Amino acid sequence: MRKKNTSIRKTARDNRRYSSINIGRWFLKLSLWTIYAILLYQFWLLFHVLYWKHNNPQSTAFMERQLQILHEDRSTAILHHQWVSYRHISDAMKRAVVAAEDSHFLQHSGFDYEAIWNAFKKNRAQGSITAGGSTISQQLAKNLFLSDDKSFLRKAQEAIITIMLEQVMSKQRILEIYLNVIEWGNGVFGVEAAAQHYFSRSAAALAPHQAALLAAMIPQPRYYDNNRDSLHLLKKRDILLKRLHSTKIP
Repeated sequence: MRKKNTSIRKTARDNRRYSSINIGRWFLKLSLWTIYAILLYQFWLLFHVLYWKHNNPQSTAFMERQLQILHEDRSTAILHHQWVSYRHISDAMKRAVVAAEDSHFLQHSGFDYEAIWNAFKKNRAQGSITAGGSTISQQLAKNLFLSDDKSFLRKAQEAIITIMLEQVMSKQRILEIYLNVIEWGNGVFGVEAAAQHYFSRSAAALAPHQAALLAAMIPQPRYYDNNRDSLHLLKKRDILLKRLHSTKIP
């Protein structure tokens, strides 16, 4: 009887050991497949970045998401978007956007650590996230591929894509794509559509005060589309106008 009990206990221990080994193997396989999937996704992103170095994006994650939202109200809704080359965008527009969104655009390699630190101090003082500190390269990474949520994983992926953009593309190409894909109003994407939507003229013909106004709208384009006489918007426009002459562009 004692031998039988000993045999049963040994069998139970062996089963637990084998079960632990199988669980360990399962977790190892799962971890390897997860790493493989993550790496595959990064290569997929890099392929698009390499392709867009010489080819223009036809759509972005932000465009597709906004079109879905518009379709919920009207199934026939479309986005207003027209690509325009860098040389067909007024220099005032380029300067206004750099002045408004990323004054150190030509100096940094994708991340403006001073702006990030200042944003952190401001958010900590106010107890909420009111400032971002994102560069044009970071904003482009988010617009092309990601969502607007504030999770750590999204920010980490944004950083990886930003490095890809900075390593593959010139500053001029990054700014060209950025100006052509960001949201500028209700269903309005890109500087050419914005120039037509607000001023009935081309992006090449934008005057400095018009360019400054469009640049001031970037943080809240849909809101300002419906509130074009906002005092805050007009004040920011005037501030940007004073910065245009000293802002460098690629």
